[in-house]
Amino acid sequence: MANTPQSKKRARQNERRNDVNKARRSRIRTYVRKVEEAIASGNAEAAVAALRAAQPELARGVTKGVLHKNTVSRKISRLAARVKALAV
Repeated sequence: MANTPQSKKRARQNERRNDVNKARRSRIRTYVRKVEEAIASGNAEAAVAALRAAQPELARGVTKGVLHKNTVSRKISRLAARVKALAV
C-alpha cells in the first residue's frame, strides 16, 4: 500500500488515468469495429466512410499515449488495404 503522500497521490492519479485510457481505447476499438463490419458487409462506400472516421481516432490514441505509433500505423495500413481491395 502507498505510504508517502506522493505515492498516495500517484495512486489516485493512476486510477483516474486508467479510467480515461480505458474509455479512449474502447472508443478506438468501436471505430475499428465499424470499419471491420463495413468491410464484412461488402459495402465499399460505408467502409471508406468508416475508415475516414477511424483514422483520426487512432491517431489521437497515439498523441494521448494510449497506443504506440507503429501499432496505429500498421492498423491503418491494413484496414486501408482491405478497404481498397473491396472497392476493386
